[in-house]
Amino acid sequence: MSNEYPPVAFYFRLSFNGPSGSVNTAFKEVSGITMEMGTEEITEGGENSFKHRLPTSVKFSNLVLKRGIASKDSPLVDWCVNTLGGNLSEQIETRNIVVNLLDESGDPLKAWSFANAWPVKWSASDLNSMKNEVVIETLEFSYSYFEEINTENT
Repeated sequence: MSNEYPPVAFYFRLSFNGPSGSVNTAFKEVSGITMEMGTEEITEGGENSFKHRLPTSVKFSNLVLKRGIASKDSPLVDWCVNTLGGNLSEQIETRNIVVNLLDESGDPLKAWSFANAWPVKWSASDLNSMKNEVVIETLEFSYSYFEEINTENT
C-alpha cells in the first residue's frame, strides 16, 4: 500500500463472483456509500413546543458506479442486462460485490462489501457529436447493507 496519504490519484474496482468465476471491473467514480438513521417524530400530549424524534432503522442509498462504456461480453453487463431486461419473469440474482478504492499503483486503500446487490438502473451519458467526450456508462445497484472490510482480503 502507498505511504502517501491522501492519495494523489485513485480509481475503483468492483469485484464479484459470477457463473464463470471472479469478475473485476474498474470504475472512475463511485457514489452512494451512504447509510442514514431513519427517525420518527412523536408528539407528546400536552407538550406543544417540540416533537420527540426517535430512531427507526438504518437506510442505505443505491450504489452508483460510472466508467467508460464496457464491452457487451462483460459478465457485469450480462448480469445487468439479464436482470433489467428480464421483466421479472425470472428470479433476480443477487450477488455480494466488493468495491476497492485503489491508489495510482492499483493497490487497495479501502474496501467495502455490499450484501445482496442487484442492478436497478443502467444509463449512458448523452451523445453529442459537437463534444469530444467519452461516453460514460452509469450502473446503479440496490443492496441490503454494506460494511468496510480489510483490504488485505480483497
